[in-house]
Amino acid sequence: MPPLNSTIDVILPVFLVLGLGYLAAWTKILSEEAVDGLMRYAQNIGAPILLFKSISALDLSRAYDAGLLLSFYLGALISFGVGLAGAILIFRRALPDAVAIGFACLFSNTLLLGVPITERAYGAGALAGNFAIISLHAPIFYGLGILCMEIAKSHGHGLAKRHIAARIVRAVAVQPLIFGITAGFAVNLTGLALPASVESAVGMLAATAIPTALFGLGAVLRRYRLDGDKATVAMICFCSLLLHPAVTYLLAHSVFAGSVSDQRSAVITAAMAPGVNAYLFADYYGVAKRVNAAAVIAATAVSILTIPIWLHLLP
Repeated sequence: MPPLNSTIDVILPVFLVLGLGYLAAWTKILSEEAVDGLMRYAQNIGAPILLFKSISALDLSRAYDAGLLLSFYLGALISFGVGLAGAILIFRRALPDAVAIGFACLFSNTLLLGVPITERAYGAGALAGNFAIISLHAPIFYGLGILCMEIAKSHGHGLAKRHIAARIVRAVAVQPLIFGITAGFAVNLTGLALPASVESAVGMLAATAIPTALFGLGAVLRRYRLDGDKATVAMICFCSLLLHPAVTYLLAHSVFAGSVSDQRSAVITAAMAPGVNAYLFADYYGVAKRVNAAAVIAATAVSILTIPIWLHLLP
């Protein structure tokens, strides 16, 4: 259990880079077109290459621990269920709105925030569990989100199962991260050795992924406004920053009794704020856009206070 001031030293550089991106967009040092280009690089090139590099070198038999994955994903599903129920029963939102709000409670910013904070706190050797979670993150959560949204939108109009299945497959398959993950598994399972020059180039590009993505994320957040229903935003912050990591901690520590490294990866990943994808999902379906945009900003800001607590509680 590290001293609280040490945990602040761990997370502060991450949020300083994010804040610098926000400042660059606010002062118009970077135009919106430049920010879009930066994020396209981070999401379509840098991050997939980082995942490729990391997964190709993973010890798969050790990284994919059932307790690790169940702790994180059961916590996420409980957070989704609480957010969905709260949106319907407390805030009287329509079912499609409630699904989008639940998605914001579910979708942690595993890569752009979870990886750098875990690495700074525990070192690069502690990231195996993070990458195991991330490799399943998009397929599981996008699949669940799309399935629930399509059911909600077709309520009372019949359910085109083939249409829903095709939409899920299409949404997951076109994710650049999936290309990096798939290529990483291919290299890992075949034992293919990359030429030294290619491996060096991959390493150079992978090293740019996180700082570029953090800077770009800060710049992107400048576009969104902190408005929308404050009580609903507060519920999303509670689910994503407190409930999800609390359930994950309980399961990882007491039920599955996972290794210290797995506990760290699962809980820190669960403790991250919703990513911009939570807003993009709402925007795609045209529901709960203001709430999810506000929740991404608010939860990212509040996580500066909550992440040190989780780091302090972990072994």
